[in-house]
Order: sequence, then C-alpha cells, then structure tokens
Amino acid sequence: MSRNNELFEVIVEEFSMNNDHVEAGKMMSSPGLKYRNKVFAFFYEDAMTFKLGKDFEPSSLGISTFSYLSPFKNKPPMKAWFQIEAEDAEKWRELTVLSLAYIKRELGEE
Repeated sequence: MSRNNELFEVIVEEFSMNNDHVEAGKMMSSPGLKYRNKVFAFFYEDAMTFKLGKDFEPSSLGISTFSYLSPFKNKPPMKAWFQIEAEDAEKWRELTVLSLAYIKRELGEE
C-alpha cells in the first residue's frame, strides 16, 4: 500500500468517525467517501478526486496542478470534479472538508 493510499485510508476513517452520515463507498470501482449515499471524494491512481463544483478555483489553496475527472472516452471532462495529485497530498484533508460541505449544499443541507 502506498503512502498516499494510507493517507486516504486515514482520511476515510477520520471523516467516517467524526461526521454523521459519512461512510466509505465506491466510485467507479475505486474506494471513496460518501455522504447520504452520494460520493464526494475518492482515491484513484495514487490521487484523490473531489466534487467541489464548477466554480472552485484550485489556486485559492495554492494548487497549481490538477485535472478534471474524465472517465469517458467520448464525453467531456466532469468539471465539478477535481483530481488532485500526490504532490498536493497535504491539501487532501482540507479538500475533503470542502467537498463534504459542497455535497451537503447540493443536498440542501447547508
């Protein structure tokens, strides 16, 4: 297990224990975090992907390298989902907090 996968597992444990309705889940066969059965973050190819909304600016957190989730060959990238590489792993917890808040807003809870 890679160091980044271990960090992801710690984040899953922390958020599952400290937030109601947050639990481990799957997104496209990858391990993830879900809130009320809606995935808001997941781990894929040694990076974490977060649902943060189309208006999110990674540069606001000092992140310069990211990509949009693009799981389909014939469809455009999903611009509400940001894949953050291992070089910014120290930002993953903060991004998980933001992603959880985003999914709660999307569900009308905040």
